[in-house]
Amino acid sequence: MIDTPKPESFEDFKKSFSYGSRTDLNFKFLAKLSDDQAAKFFQDLLWKLGDAFDDGNFAQIVDHVCEWQKRAYFSEDKKFTYDDGPFNPFQKRVADSRLVLITSTGHFVEGKDPAPLGAKNMTQQEAIEKIAEFVREAPQLSTLPVDTPADRLRVRHGGYDIRGVQADPNVAFPLQRLLELEHEGAVGQLIRQAYSFVGACSQKRLLKQTGPQWIEIFKQQPIDAALLVPV
Repeated sequence: MIDTPKPESFEDFKKSFSYGSRTDLNFKFLAKLSDDQAAKFFQDLLWKLGDAFDDGNFAQIVDHVCEWQKRAYFSEDKKFTYDDGPFNPFQKRVADSRLVLITSTGHFVEGKDPAPLGAKNMTQQEAIEKIAEFVREAPQLSTLPVDTPADRLRVRHGGYDIRGVQADPNVAFPLQRLLELEHEGAVGQLIRQAYSFVGACSQKRLLKQTGPQWIEIFKQQPIDAALLVPV
């Protein structure tokens, strides 16, 4: 007897892009759309694709996807939204300041793998598959000397598509751009150690435990300001 595959519902199809059978981190927002919204997204996508064949303007397709990403993510309830927070006006010129780069991109230096979840040499695919474990764990901070050659930079993060930063780390880990700005005098000095962690982590632990610990580390250095790059 041959088992007939169960027909896939549209709801299952949408969810399959978010850590499912069709995992694509550029399109995981589909899981947050209603059936009507997702149908509208695909219908308009096909119209724009047809238009692009005629006029060669494929940028409209990128714009369409980005617009629906914003609709999906900005419409959800925010668990970590605050009405106010400390406001500390920056008194110095950036050109006279010492700047540190901190990202949630999941970068680390070759040979210094932080071994998340105790796993050595974890692949990107394994990180995606273990995303539910990552978001329950405290984040790990990796230190990266700013003179690290680009070919020694490594990245692993189960919460976004890393292909862009693999092709050009400066997309989300802008070491080279900051060094250029330092050379031009636009930045007074770039602190010689940059920092990165996987932002897909326990937000409560980040807020109450690791975050305050990291701040104490940063306070021990001559830092005037931090450039925070989230993903």
